[in-house]
Amino acid sequence: MNTLTTSGVQISVRTDFRSDLSEITKSSYFHNYQVQIQNTNSFPIQLKTRDWYIFDSLNEDRYVRGAGVVGEYPILKPGESFQYTSGCDLRSEIGYMKGFYTFINLLDGNLFEAVVPDFRLEYPAKLN
Repeated sequence: MNTLTTSGVQISVRTDFRSDLSEITKSSYFHNYQVQIQNTNSFPIQLKTRDWYIFDSLNEDRYVRGAGVVGEYPILKPGESFQYTSGCDLRSEIGYMKGFYTFINLLDGNLFEAVVPDFRLEYPAKLN
């Protein structure tokens, strides 16, 4: 699990290769990633947007920006956590993702970013 704390937000990411959703013979590799977000600030926050950079070793890089995560805009009081699972498909055996979330401080209305630690997306058989 990769963990990083920036701007008072601790973000941890764990990945799982999904052989049941992948089609290796068609160069389609699907991965789930589970993210845990914890507010270590002394004020409540709300996640507003996500920005992802997806690097696929044999294909074009992708940039994804969107509102919330998995259709939610979680509000986290000090010490609270939120966890979700999402997924990403690659056309090659190895890649990685990185990005950041934009939050709003619910006390003063200021926006700030929290960096998501880089995480690898790997087809397990490639590593053997």
